[in-house]
Amino acid sequence: MKTYSAKPSEIEKKWIVVDAEGLVLGRLASVLAMRLRGKHKPSYTPHMDTGDYVVVINAEKVVLTGNKREGTKFYWHTGYPGGIKERTRAQILDGKHPERVIMKAVERMLPEGPMGRKVLGNMRVYTGSEHPHAAQNPEFLDVASMNTKNKVRG
Repeated sequence: MKTYSAKPSEIEKKWIVVDAEGLVLGRLASVLAMRLRGKHKPSYTPHMDTGDYVVVINAEKVVLTGNKREGTKFYWHTGYPGGIKERTRAQILDGKHPERVIMKAVERMLPEGPMGRKVLGNMRVYTGSEHPHAAQNPEFLDVASMNTKNKVRG
């Protein structure tokens, strides 16, 4: 028996919409990374982009459990003396670009290199419930019903 390898003409990509309201960030990111890579399909091929296009809405309403919202700090340096800067996830979520939290979480779950960058380009993240991809007839993916731990109760 030969190992199956998908050809570019055999790859079928779908559009998927995910509502991030009330979902746990890490669990959401792992589902999105799996969908972007195409690992949920039987025709998965590691060296080909077999994944789907993913649209995430309500990115600012994602939930972090425990002390991760205020406890996790991201550091960078400006290059000037004394130029160390820090920002927490709470500051990012409450700031100008809250969609970057989901983008970074998914990016860190994808492989490094050209394939990871190409696959990450198939994801669009929006604050609010509106998105400009209605013409692609996207299917709704209910991540909250996949596992009871995916959605925060209460």
